[in-house]
Amino acid sequence: MSNMIKQEEIETLRELIKDIDMAMLTTATEEGLVSRPMKTQEVEFDGDLWFFTKKNTNKYDEILQNQDVNVAYVGKSYVSVRGRAEIVEDLGKKKELWSKVYEKIMQTSYDDPNLILIKVKAEAAEYWEGGNLIKKIVFYYKRMTGQSSKSTDINETLELND
Repeated sequence: MSNMIKQEEIETLRELIKDIDMAMLTTATEEGLVSRPMKTQEVEFDGDLWFFTKKNTNKYDEILQNQDVNVAYVGKSYVSVRGRAEIVEDLGKKKELWSKVYEKIMQTSYDDPNLILIKVKAEAAEYWEGGNLIKKIVFYYKRMTGQSSKSTDINETLELND
């Protein structure tokens, strides 16, 4: 995939998620999948998603065991991002992304050694545009009548890997 196409796909995804405050982060456990809400960082999406959490959480342990995650956004559109998570303890990066809102939400400061960042490197994303009512009606009509709904193009898939 050329870098130009990748950059266009990153820009598409950036537009889709830029105003969505909360995301659902899904991790894998031995028992199955677990999802929880996470505050979206106010940073321009460049292929990586960032979230604050603490070490003494299940998601921290789950990511150490299995880095495959999914991040879902719901806003004007529906976006599902598949990627690989990484634990980041870099004090400079925590300070860069920190805001006073987190002090109240997390009851700590950016230099707390228990505070970490989860960096999700997006590998692929799928999105459904919420504003196209005609496409939705045709899609669901075809599904209900047993016809193939593949040609309706109600969703798009972006591959973000090089």
